[in-house]
Amino acid sequence: MGYHHVALATKNIKAIHEFYEEVMGFQLVKVEVAPSPEGGWAKHFFYRMEDDSKFIAFWEIHDLPGVDIDFETNISKAAGLPDHINHLAFDVADLSELTHRKNQWLDSGYDVLEVDHNWCRSIYTKDPNDNLVEFCLTTGDFDKEDRTFALAQLRSNFPNYSAPPKSTELHKKNSNSK
Repeated sequence: MGYHHVALATKNIKAIHEFYEEVMGFQLVKVEVAPSPEGGWAKHFFYRMEDDSKFIAFWEIHDLPGVDIDFETNISKAAGLPDHINHLAFDVADLSELTHRKNQWLDSGYDVLEVDHNWCRSIYTKDPNDNLVEFCLTTGDFDKEDRTFALAQLRSNFPNYSAPPKSTELHKKNSNSK
């Protein structure tokens, strides 16, 4: 079972739309506009990620009582945490798609961090809400030893560190990008 959608607030729906539709390739398919139970009103935009059961959604809020119009949109910063803790990770089917996504970000003017985590390979950039966004390809299999280790770490107050990433590379945006 997967999730249906993740919903986040934004202060700049135009920038979000450009990033998630034009750069990420997700399609805006639905918006709900309604009064908020707390007062004020909101637009709730849904972007299809792969089919009509998986979406990322954004709230454009208006006149909500007690909400500062300068609210923090970075979900990690709002929680007082480093950027990498709370982030949005999307899957890719294969290395070719991961490379395509990396080039898509670079060509659109975004720096990209690429990390081989030994069991998955990831690329990262920031969206207009300042949230860390990831595309991830699972490259390893999970066996009985992985489960045993995971359960031991769950119960441990003195964990064993995992192996460091196999590689980490920062790709700078293309100089001829948008």
